[in-house]
Amino acid sequence: MEVRTGTASSGELDIYYEDMGDPDDPAVLLIMGLGAQLSLWRTGFCERLVNQGLRVIRYDNRDVGLSSKVEGRHTGAPLFPRMVRSTLGRKSDAVYTLEHMADDAAALLDHLRIEKAHTVGASMGGMIAQVFAARYQHRTKTLAVIFSSNNQALLPPPGPKQLRAVTTRPKDTSRAGVIANSVRVGKIIGSPGYPMSEEQRIAEAEETYDRSYYPAGVGRQFGAILGSGSLLAYDRQITAPTVVIHGLSDKLMRPSGGRAVAKAIRRSRLVTFAGMAHDLPEALWDEIVGELKTTFAEVP
Repeated sequence: MEVRTGTASSGELDIYYEDMGDPDDPAVLLIMGLGAQLSLWRTGFCERLVNQGLRVIRYDNRDVGLSSKVEGRHTGAPLFPRMVRSTLGRKSDAVYTLEHMADDAAALLDHLRIEKAHTVGASMGGMIAQVFAARYQHRTKTLAVIFSSNNQALLPPPGPKQLRAVTTRPKDTSRAGVIANSVRVGKIIGSPGYPMSEEQRIAEAEETYDRSYYPAGVGRQFGAILGSGSLLAYDRQITAPTVVIHGLSDKLMRPSGGRAVAKAIRRSRLVTFAGMAHDLPEALWDEIVGELKTTFAEVP
């Protein structure tokens, strides 16, 4: 499958993207989560969408992968008070917010001369997608929010073990140490009903590290989530047909987050998978793509 690559300008930043499928087919914009590179939208998953007659664009968010890094910037604000404010749905100071990251998505569509797209976001990417669908209604055909939340007040917090796993840097910062930590994190947040082999986890961790390792970006992206606060007001503005997909075994982004999103967005439906946690198991790709295609079909 041909993959077209490039960078789109979003203000002073460059956003790296990969573009697959027939340019004349309906576009699907895939937005990944906290610290996650575009490669976590696995090529096989993307190919399934392309085979459904869709043009698929995946990209690296700012501060991750091959996109621009916002180096040397921080608020200096302590983390714990910001997390308390987030639990209450309130905003905090941040270097940038989910709103800025949604603007990056719009800039990418501008660069590719795409007027409207089916917008699919996972985890933090699902939060960005909610903001995008509210602020850029005219550019959103449909919306899919996968294992995410709207961060409204008083939702159950992430599991402490899972949160620590994704926000704590490894003590051993050598290549081998970082890869070993990535494998450990994958086991903690991954789907218990669909376990991945050790060999595959190691191979994917090696691929991710060698493509780009930039832990400072994770902190700023987490700050963006805290900086935007509750997305409930955005959800109430969304008019696009929406599917919310969530794993019932997800302790990082609990199912209550997905239920809150589905409840807040009109014309939305909730789809849950037993045994699925905070990843996209290959065994569920066909079912997930089927749910996406059902929602895509609501808009010609």
